[in-house]
Amino acid sequence: MAISKTSINDETHYNVTIGKSSEKLNEKIENQKLYLFTKRAMDLVGSLLGLILLSPVFLLIALLIKLEDPKGKIIFRQIRVGKNGQTFYIYKFRSMVANAEQLLNKLLDKNETTGAMFKMRDDPRVTRIGHFLRKTSLDELPQLINVLKGEMSLVGPRPPLPREVEKYSEYDQQRLLIKPGCTGLWQVSGRSNVGFHQMVELDINYIKHRNIKLDIKIMLKTCLMLLGSKDAY
Repeated sequence: MAISKTSINDETHYNVTIGKSSEKLNEKIENQKLYLFTKRAMDLVGSLLGLILLSPVFLLIALLIKLEDPKGKIIFRQIRVGKNGQTFYIYKFRSMVANAEQLLNKLLDKNETTGAMFKMRDDPRVTRIGHFLRKTSLDELPQLINVLKGEMSLVGPRPPLPREVEKYSEYDQQRLLIKPGCTGLWQVSGRSNVGFHQMVELDINYIKHRNIKLDIKIMLKTCLMLLGSKDAY
């Protein structure tokens, strides 16, 4: 598997070429037609129901964000890399100060995880309401919009940032063979306490063995985590 990038209208697009080492895995993915159809149906129904039933929660969170920072945006939009290197805008409730991206470079040396990801337990950019949203993973609820649009799935690998993908090895790039998900094995297996290389192994293991039963199991575990995960920050 090889990856290259091109710039179109000032946006970076990643072009993924399937190598011999990933051919069998990619072929297996393409042959899961019944599973893929069922999974997409679950994504559509689940995301639509979620957006409708959780609309009061959306409104409450939006109000709390505005009360803390009236001038800041409610929804945070960020470019992520999806299936086969296709980029898209991911949606989240804003949990950091408005200029968080600009402050990141000053914090890179304080990274508390391994590999291409950045994680910091006491990140000074996180707002007061942001701490609660991250602790309960409620900041990720707007990703249901990404699922409805077909850019993400309810279950799948964590959608990486472009700067992370640029550091990927050929082995790591296998994470990009399927749609990223709102939740996945990484999220229910320790999340921030799991390093980058462990996350890659969990994702590839999911890709090799995924089925509807496993997806439902991961979603149920995720629902329990919404009550308050000690591993999220």
